Amino acid sequence: MAVLKVKFTKTKRDKLAQILWILNWVSVVSGIILFSLGLFLKIEIKKRNEVMAKGDVNSLPNMLISVGVIACIINFLGGKICYDCSDANKFSRWKLVMLPYIVCTFCFTFCILVGALMCYTMRNELEESLYLGLRDAIKFYKDTDIPGRCFLKKRVDMLQIAFQCCGNNGFRDWFEIQWVSPRYLNMASKEVLDRLKSNVDGKFLVDGVPFSCCNPSSPRPCIQYQLTNNSAHYNYDFLTEELNIWVKGCREALLDYYTAIMRSIGIAALLIWLFELSVLIGVRYLQTAMKNVLLLGDLEGESDGWLLENSFVETAKYNISIIKNLGKANQISTVSGMNDPNIDIQNTNCGKTNVITKSIPAAS
Repeated sequence: MAVLKVKFTKTKRDKLAQILWILNWVSVVSGIILFSLGLFLKIEIKKRNEVMAKGDVNSLPNMLISVGVIACIINFLGGKICYDCSDANKFSRWKLVMLPYIVCTFCFTFCILVGALMCYTMRNELEESLYLGLRDAIKFYKDTDIPGRCFLKKRVDMLQIAFQCCGNNGFRDWFEIQWVSPRYLNMASKEVLDRLKSNVDGKFLVDGVPFSCCNPSSPRPCIQYQLTNNSAHYNYDFLTEELNIWVKGCREALLDYYTAIMRSIGIAALLIWLFELSVLIGVRYLQTAMKNVLLLGDLEGESDGWLLENSFVETAKYNISIIKNLGKANQISTVSGMNDPNIDIQNTNCGKTNVITKSIPAAS
């Protein structure tokens, strides 16, 4: 029994074809939107590529870009097909193409759904990439004279100013690394030498942060050094006073920024998926209705259209049986008789059964 069968008159078939022609052109615009969203996300990731570790963060924008391009091509072809379906004579040349087109469109529509879901599942991969990338960027902050790293100081400073953040997880991350270049350390100073000797790795560690961590909205002059030393500053209590530097870590700030973008893209992709799915259903109805018109031979008469010719269970069983048969056809036998040179020789008995063969007498 056909699933969701609908009866179409010639007028309804023509109107459906015209509506689908318009909707396919709207779908071309939706493909351009998907392409633009993917390109925008890729550019935003590329802007801060230096503070991101290499990973799968580019898989989402690449998928959106690819799906957007495919959407433009498929829906452009779909518009041409639907336009010709208003004429039964023109439809005959698309009859063999319609079903493969619907299958390809279904797979493409599924890819849109996958891309939309990836917008909500990429947070963990993005967080790990930001954590590793920011850790290395802060580690090499001081290397302003080393080629390939000399730009990191500017990148980190601009990042902390733009996103109002400090460090990777927080401002304390700067306490654990040497972020002042050795060329700016006075090795004749006893204080510098004592600090270098006090560290096992010989690093110049201070309880201070770069200037880019300072909050310009604070009424107090920025305290960058000796943040945990209350006696070093007048009327200052590290534990109770609100610091005049950014407390939020850059990993959290960037993660919130990209998550908001991906959620917006995910909502747009879900809406486009629903729209493409509705167009696909309409094309399926048009294809089955036109096919039945040609089978009936009455181009002006009524015809039935449906989503599935049989029930869901029967259709599933039929497709599973096809897959099993394909698997059996490609299966390589591993039995001991596979080396028999006559294994591929077919037994042709011309339809006769129980044929008695005469034995040839042995020569005397």
